[in-house]
Amino acid sequence: MRVKCVICDTVQQLEDDLPLAKKLRNRPIHTYMCDPCYTRIANNTEKRLATGKFRFFRTSSKFDEEF
Repeated sequence: MRVKCVICDTVQQLEDDLPLAKKLRNRPIHTYMCDPCYTRIANNTEKRLATGKFRFFRTSSKFDEEF
């Protein structure tokens, strides 16, 4: 399966039997990011979290209050 990174537009080949390929095939809303772009974004997010000025919202505050 040929996939294209949504950030850098590089085209790569995925094997058809990989779980990622199946997810991309069956759910078109999911997008593909190549490994260099994924690690770059992950590193930048970790740097922003480390500054303390960036709040990362994973769940709603009501859900957190119940814990």
